[in-house]
Amino acid sequence: MRTFLFVATTLLCTASGLELFAAPGENLEGSKPNILLIITDDQGYGPVGRHGHPWLKTPNQDELFDRSIRFERFMASPTCAPTRSALMTGRHPMRNGITHTILERERLTLDATTLPQTLKAVGYTSGIFGKWHLGDEDAYLPQARGFDESFIHGAGGIGQKYDCSCADAPNNQYFDPYIRHNGKFVKTKGFCTDVFFSAAIQWMDKKRTGDKPFFAYLATNAPHAPYIAPPSNIKRFKELGFSDSHAGFYGMIENIDENLGRLTAAMESMGLLENTLIIFMSDNGMAGIPGKKDNAIGQTPDGKDLFRYNANMKGMKGSVDEGGVRVPFFVRWDGKIEAGRSISHVVAHLDVFPTLARLAGAKLPNDQVEGRSLLPLLTDSNATWEDRYLFDHKGRWPTGSEPNDHEWKDFTVRSSQYRLVDGNALFDMIADPGQTKNCIDQHPEVAESMRQAYDQWWKQTRPMMVNETAPMSPTQPFHEAFYAQQKTAGIPDWEGNE
Repeated sequence: MRTFLFVATTLLCTASGLELFAAPGENLEGSKPNILLIITDDQGYGPVGRHGHPWLKTPNQDELFDRSIRFERFMASPTCAPTRSALMTGRHPMRNGITHTILERERLTLDATTLPQTLKAVGYTSGIFGKWHLGDEDAYLPQARGFDESFIHGAGGIGQKYDCSCADAPNNQYFDPYIRHNGKFVKTKGFCTDVFFSAAIQWMDKKRTGDKPFFAYLATNAPHAPYIAPPSNIKRFKELGFSDSHAGFYGMIENIDENLGRLTAAMESMGLLENTLIIFMSDNGMAGIPGKKDNAIGQTPDGKDLFRYNANMKGMKGSVDEGGVRVPFFVRWDGKIEAGRSISHVVAHLDVFPTLARLAGAKLPNDQVEGRSLLPLLTDSNATWEDRYLFDHKGRWPTGSEPNDHEWKDFTVRSSQYRLVDGNALFDMIADPGQTKNCIDQHPEVAESMRQAYDQWWKQTRPMMVNETAPMSPTQPFHEAFYAQQKTAGIPDWEGNE
């Protein structure tokens, strides 16, 4: 029997011996581990060595892959803010009011109970380091949504500014960026990704001897555009003839990988690896990077474009095809879950909240969480996982237009076997993972079932799109706060600068 899970988006874990691992079916619920969730921005599924990338070097991501359970078909949203809202609420992004990444439509509804708020109720302390992207006005900021430590940039990226409330600190840069630390701006030193990892490491070091478990949310803005990386990470790619954009994008990924190695070593020295559940993921499909493609490494002899290697999937960031929403999802917990297993069930971003809440022994918010806990699959690869429908919608329609006019455009429905795209193309994702053959004529009843379920979901979701008529803020809150602090107290150097 199929159960329907209506998943909308705005576009939408080494122990010393097997006897230490959780036995199949062992109950980890309420075990209260520390939790570290690392999410990269626009990396996607393809740019990971263990996923078959032909030349990118990611030894630390590869080691994490080897020491983790890998969810091979993990679905996120096609763009940034939607996925982040699903992680924070366990609910479909459009039902969080998020139908865009800017223009006041990236703000997480204030009616939602967030993951850190839920974890706080059972004794956790929480910290965010990097990208928030769920509202820049004070009421929407992380410290107002359950985080005890907030070390963030504004908007969807460092230096961004739009004609609405969504904006970072004025004229901010990837090197030595201004960061808003618990509401006050500080001047940091170094490349942004290095800074965010350093902040997370220092915070975890302080919290590891306390009486509370921690939840650390490490959300890099890399490798999102603009494609800027440290010279040491760009050098190899420029020598190979890469364009500036490609060298920057892949340089940022290799820099993330270096930081992942630094983080893992620090956690080992702090004794945190055996009592911390580590998740590594990306927020959406790989970005499509502009730039030339006429050098030797750019193409295979048969002409395939290696600049945009995406594991032979159709679509990239912003697409509702598989390549736009499938992302890496590795779960490591030394001594508790058996490494080296790959899970082929289709799972999604909204499954993270209930998984972590159950691990913490926390009660789920009433009538909010729509995802499923992944705990059964973490302890038993053969656990029952009923089929369901997942829905994606690209969103991003023009502000002021009626969402109902866009219901049947840029949407998809995903089951364990099929993906329906825009209602008129059906793909068998098991037989044809690259979406090369439309099989709707062979399975019209499947397509019709998906269309009907999607329409039902849409009608239930439309009233929850609470940001559609929001007026554009005439000012940028991060700018106002920055200039006010600069005028009165000044902008100090971050105390964590080395």
